[in-house]
Amino acid sequence: MIWTNWARTASATPVRQVRPATEEELSDAVRQAVRDGLTVRPVGAGHSFSAAAATDGVQVDLERLTALHRVERDPATGNALVTVGAGIRLHQLNRLLAERGLAMQNLGDIDRQSIAGAVSTGTHGTGARFGGLATRVRALTVVGADGEVRHCSPTENADLFEASRLGLGTTGVLSTVTVEAVPAFDLRATEDVQPLDHVLGHLDQLVDEADHFEFFWFPTARRVQTLTNTRVAPRAEHGRPARAGRRVLGAAGAVRTFVHEEVLSNAGLELVNRTATAFPATTPTLNRFAAQALRPRTYTAPSHEVLCNPRRVRFRETEYAVPRAVVVDVLRELDGWLRRTGENVPFPLEIRFAPAEDVWLSTAHGRETAYVAVQQYWRLPYGRYFDAAEQIFGAVGGRPHWGKMHTRDAGYLAGQYPRFEDFRRTRDAADPDRVFSNAYTRRVLG
Repeated sequence: MIWTNWARTASATPVRQVRPATEEELSDAVRQAVRDGLTVRPVGAGHSFSAAAATDGVQVDLERLTALHRVERDPATGNALVTVGAGIRLHQLNRLLAERGLAMQNLGDIDRQSIAGAVSTGTHGTGARFGGLATRVRALTVVGADGEVRHCSPTENADLFEASRLGLGTTGVLSTVTVEAVPAFDLRATEDVQPLDHVLGHLDQLVDEADHFEFFWFPTARRVQTLTNTRVAPRAEHGRPARAGRRVLGAAGAVRTFVHEEVLSNAGLELVNRTATAFPATTPTLNRFAAQALRPRTYTAPSHEVLCNPRRVRFRETEYAVPRAVVVDVLRELDGWLRRTGENVPFPLEIRFAPAEDVWLSTAHGRETAYVAVQQYWRLPYGRYFDAAEQIFGAVGGRPHWGKMHTRDAGYLAGQYPRFEDFRRTRDAADPDRVFSNAYTRRVLG
């Protein structure tokens, strides 16, 4: 078989692919691979832009490991420890949580990934007080190179826990993941179009005063789309608790939602990018038009429906975490490069924010962080654009997203992560023979 990821940036021809339905079947598959002298790589939804899941050995597809194992509530806080199969997709998890009056504290902007893939590659959302998905992991079960199942948490196999909750699947294959969920909440979403210079000039205020703030910027356009989300209690309907699932917005609201999410954000974006591909000279005009097309709106809906959005236009992406204090300088330098070169880029940049985290390989480890996602339509060349962006990011100590395209290696990355050697030591103990390695992990982890 030939495996290809969603972005069509990575492919592989594994010797075989297995789809275990139980932890025992997963253990047997790992043991058999070792007996056959083959490497093992887990795969979830294939949404990483990097080649993290590629293998010429045994590919372990986690799609059947999706069970809800248990929910343990804390009456004092309303939070709950929720244990699920590692292959459950985030949209499935969000639905299960909503049905129980729970939610993830924060989410990325899509929900197609598996929970194992999302935490293992450092998936994050935005919000100056709310960390990435790995910060909400409270326990894991890991199937090691010997086929044994190890339970790990901050108090049990603590180093294995730290290395496995964000470790590219290099310490073993995750079987279950326990996350801490919070009581369900709504978000009041305010989308606006503002001058770029105003946003950059007031960025700290915009980020700090919002629960979740981000913005999209079409290259060389002088206006950006801002997204400001405020956490509110779930709205009751007709005297009953708010129900799980999409909020009924009425006919006019439903039409506006369709226009924003489908016509402008997907079909319209596809049309803009196809036009720019065929007629590059039109790109600056198209970018100015796109920056103005999404009209301001405010609405309230369950948190996962606001934070996660349909993304059907195929693209390539590199994303770096840079110190928040320098992100304005970084964006101005990127803007200068795009203007000097006239590079054909009809796809927006996405800028998000995160607090300092303590996860060993978190791209936000130890510092307040801004994420700059540089994206290019899949039919257009990206090499020169991404190379220039990487040079700008690298000059300020940027850390590439583990699941996205980049050229950095272990020599560079070891200097960016204070706990990098702790991770490598734990990985050596868990997998001395590198059963769970591939070309990508060898490059980035050594």
